[in-house]
Amino acid sequence: MGRESGQVRLRVVHNTDRKTLEAHVHQFTLKETTCYTDEWNAYNHIIREHKTVCHAEHEWARDDDGDGIREVHTNTAEGMWTDVRNYLRPFKGVHKMYLSGYVAMAEFRRNLKRISPAFIAALVTLHKIYT
Repeated sequence: MGRESGQVRLRVVHNTDRKTLEAHVHQFTLKETTCYTDEWNAYNHIIREHKTVCHAEHEWARDDDGDGIREVHTNTAEGMWTDVRNYLRPFKGVHKMYLSGYVAMAEFRRNLKRISPAFIAALVTLHKIYT
C-alpha cells in the first residue's frame, strides 16, 4: 500500500515465501520506494530501501530521522487488511476458490472508493442474468 498514493495491490497467494513476496513488491512498487515491513525473513532481500519494525521485541513504530514522527511502522498495511476483513464480513464466509475475486473487489473499492452495496447488488443481478 502506498502511503502517499493510497493505492493498494492485493493478491491471494499460496505462499508468503521470499520469492513470492519479492516478486510482488518489485512488480508493484517504484525503485525509489521505501518499504516498511515487520521482521518476517521473506522480506530481507527486497531490492528497495527497506526499514523494519521488530514486533517480537514489542516495537510497533520508530522515529529513525529524529523529526518526532514515527515513520517506520506497518500500521498502514495492517489497517488496510482490517478494511478487507470488514468488507468480507457481510458475506459470512467466502469459498477459497472465489477469494481472489472478492479481494480484487476490495482492492478496487480501496483504490477507487466507488463500490457500494448497491454496486455489488447490481453485479450479482447481472451475473444471475448472464449465467
